[in-house]
Amino acid sequence: MTLIALFISLSMAATGALGVLFPGKLFAFARFFEHQSGLWVAGAYRVLFGLALFLSAPTSHAPEIIRIVGVVIFVAGFITPFVGTKRVHKLLNWWEARGSIFVRIWAGAVLVIGLLLASAVVT
Repeated sequence: MTLIALFISLSMAATGALGVLFPGKLFAFARFFEHQSGLWVAGAYRVLFGLALFLSAPTSHAPEIIRIVGVVIFVAGFITPFVGTKRVHKLLNWWEARGSIFVRIWAGAVLVIGLLLASAVVT
């Protein structure tokens, strides 16, 4: 499970890097999740990530934090498909309207969090 948690943490960091470098491409990627099938994929991805973090927590650098983050992400994964496509569409439009600097700041935070999680999982 540590390998899965590492892979997903690094993919999270890569998504953040994409948003920092190319905010428009990040929105093109995010538009996939406006549809119900995309919400199910996102939910399954979160469930897997949360479970991987939770199960790899005992061998991580910060087991309590990784375990809590894993539980939160796991629960969010079950909620994700029920958010609704209209709400996701409104959220993406709101984010896009804020401009590229806003998107780059949030994407930078995702990049840092992904790298921190990856570091905590392998240490």
